[in-house]
Amino acid sequence: MKILGAGDIHGDMDVAKELAEKAEKEKVDLVLLCGDIQNEDSIENILQPFKDRNQKMLIISGNHESISTAEFLSKINHAKHLHGYSVRYEEIGIFGCGSANIGIHGLSETEIFNTLKKGFDKISYLPKKIMMTHVHPSKSKMEKLSNFVKGSQGVLQALRELRPDILLCSHVHEAEGLEEELEGTRVINVGSKGKIIDL
Repeated sequence: MKILGAGDIHGDMDVAKELAEKAEKEKVDLVLLCGDIQNEDSIENILQPFKDRNQKMLIISGNHESISTAEFLSKINHAKHLHGYSVRYEEIGIFGCGSANIGIHGLSETEIFNTLKKGFDKISYLPKKIMMTHVHPSKSKMEKLSNFVKGSQGVLQALRELRPDILLCSHVHEAEGLEEELEGTRVINVGSKGKIIDL
């Protein structure tokens, strides 16, 4: 399976079109969008370029849109909103938690962990697991690239206890494209340019 992971589009239709074109060119099987897709004051359907190309999408909210906004976007674009849920593609399970540990739509660290565990429990038996969050884990290198965006203890706890193979996140724009290994998990900040991942 080939996926395109991206995040932090922030309602920029040009960025959305570029990502959809990249997904089409690379013939990806699945597009995973890790939050801050559409600002609350955006009026355009930011997922339309993906929908127009019949691309399969999994999405979560970030700290710039509410969980209900992400749910609405998923319904009108035939995408799957993965906040607290999971999906299975052959032997790969994907689960996620939207929002972040800051902002008006923020979740507590306990809520973040429990939401991730809820999705994980449905696909825990699968040999390969991908976790999607908007916020990055605490104690990560990407946390050190920002003076005001702290990592999530709840995400770090999920890495330690749930042991996903890959974590896709965004949130820290300065860390776009950064990859590291943390608690045995490959952690990737996908950013607005997107990252192609072969599984």
